[in-house]
Amino acid sequence: MRAVLCKEWGGPEKLVVEDVPSPSMKEGSVRIAVHAAGINFADLLLVSGQYQEKPPFPFTPGMEIAGAVTEVSSGVSNIKTGDRVMALCGVGGYTEELVVDAQRVFRIPDAMDFPTAAGFPVTYGTSYGAFDWRAHLQPGEWLLVHGAAGGVGLTAVEIGKVMGAKVIACASSAEKLAIARHHGADYLIDYSQEDLRERVKSITGGHGADVIYDPVGGDVFDASLRCIAWGGRLIVIGFASGRIPQAPANILLVKNMDVIGFYWGSYQARKPELLRNSYTQLLRWFEEGKLKPHVSHQVDISEVAQAMNLLRERKSTGKVVLTMR
Repeated sequence: MRAVLCKEWGGPEKLVVEDVPSPSMKEGSVRIAVHAAGINFADLLLVSGQYQEKPPFPFTPGMEIAGAVTEVSSGVSNIKTGDRVMALCGVGGYTEELVVDAQRVFRIPDAMDFPTAAGFPVTYGTSYGAFDWRAHLQPGEWLLVHGAAGGVGLTAVEIGKVMGAKVIACASSAEKLAIARHHGADYLIDYSQEDLRERVKSITGGHGADVIYDPVGGDVFDASLRCIAWGGRLIVIGFASGRIPQAPANILLVKNMDVIGFYWGSYQARKPELLRNSYTQLLRWFEEGKLKPHVSHQVDISEVAQAMNLLRERKSTGKVVLTMR
């Protein structure tokens, strides 16, 4: 079977696609014929050696997959052979076949195709957890979403809208903002043309944003401190800008605000049941037509560097997905 291998730290160009042996079955696991794998910004950090976790070489990147179950180990009752599923794998997803712990495998609706399912778990799971578990987003609150047409940003727009927030989408171009509007944003701010503080002040009638969702960091984080409401919550999702910001404690004090860190990946080990329950809700919303996942690019596994560079160069919207079959 084909798999993407990372044998040294570097950019996507360092990755190779090779034939490797099929993985052995383990107790409590299922074997999946992988049809597609989602690409996340964290994968870029992982292969460059900049992520929180550093697997030993050689390893296969890829945190989320979708495919068909071909084998089930004894003792597994929640999944059966032939099921169409999505799965969380941490690493190892960029491959044609994978053995995964059954507790990290979820059946998908008939209406959800494999590319959509492959890009669903991480980004939708991140936004749902950030709002429900950490920021406690309430109906009627002002929600400001940075990077609103990106992988996690677009899901934040959708989920914020489903939860009843008034959603302000921020992005770097009119084209990206049009996508955010299509997915439910109530108000739009173009970073490249408008002053963030003044626009948020105008949109909210001087109130400011109650909750700010920030996967960008850097200057965007700094600007967020100037447009957050009194008692607001700023959720730190990531640092796509490349700069990890610092929060002046005096501003936190004066505004009675919270800066909330959210590392979704740690919930897989620490609170797996919470994670499973979130997918029950998210897939229900999908079936009800409230979530409309956007996959901008599907790229064959043989072109993995090209696919990952779409994220690195900010040429994608929504999700980029690798296809294997």
